[in-house]
Amino acid sequence: MGTHRSRRQPEVGAVLNDSEPRRRDSLYGRRKGKPLSPRRERLLADLLPRLAIDVTQPPPGEIAALFPHRPARVCLEIGFGGGEHLIAEATRAPDAGFIGVEPFVNGMAKILAEIDERGTANLRLFASDAADLLAWLPPRSLDRVDLLYPDPWPKKRHWKRRFISPANLERLARVLKPNGLFRVASDIPGYIEWTLLLLSRDRDFEWTAERAADWLQPFPDWPGTRYEAKALAAGRVPTYLAFQRA
Repeated sequence: MGTHRSRRQPEVGAVLNDSEPRRRDSLYGRRKGKPLSPRRERLLADLLPRLAIDVTQPPPGEIAALFPHRPARVCLEIGFGGGEHLIAEATRAPDAGFIGVEPFVNGMAKILAEIDERGTANLRLFASDAADLLAWLPPRSLDRVDLLYPDPWPKKRHWKRRFISPANLERLARVLKPNGLFRVASDIPGYIEWTLLLLSRDRDFEWTAERAADWLQPFPDWPGTRYEAKALAAGRVPTYLAFQRA
């Protein structure tokens, strides 16, 4: 895939390793849920290594080199869950490049099945901690980063695992282009308050809301996610926040 194609592709164990050490502030918890079908097991073994980003290798000089079509615009989704939003975005904008991060094996297997069925060619995947990928990517390389319905880690002793943190905001500021967007969707009021508190203190980001109701409006061309559907069914109100890189 561009200049990246000549690099060694990681073994499946290198991209999905349940035994790998996890930082105390890792975004994710457990790695695997229900047993996978034989087809999805095969996709993890065969397709994922071809799409996986290997952060043990030197990063490309330009992020476009990660994709065969060398896109001018690249977006990242952190914790894509079942991949509904990521697949919809990649399908809607085939000229762009999309990177998805998801450590949960079942979510990764689900999106691989979609990629295999649709023949999606503008996606790359990362199956570990998003912070490691952000530290590896070239500076000022991303047009947008999406964090959609992240685990709120509601217990105070787990707050260090929340993705929104001063350290991760610094990582985001490094990889976003000037005027690039960081978008957050959540149905948990406490997590929204946490997000607004930390982003309001960060000089690298500006909240784009202009009216009081803006944060209740879905993002443009929003396809929804299964987590959002569950929230709506339970009577919870989703919130949509967009912050621009200064």
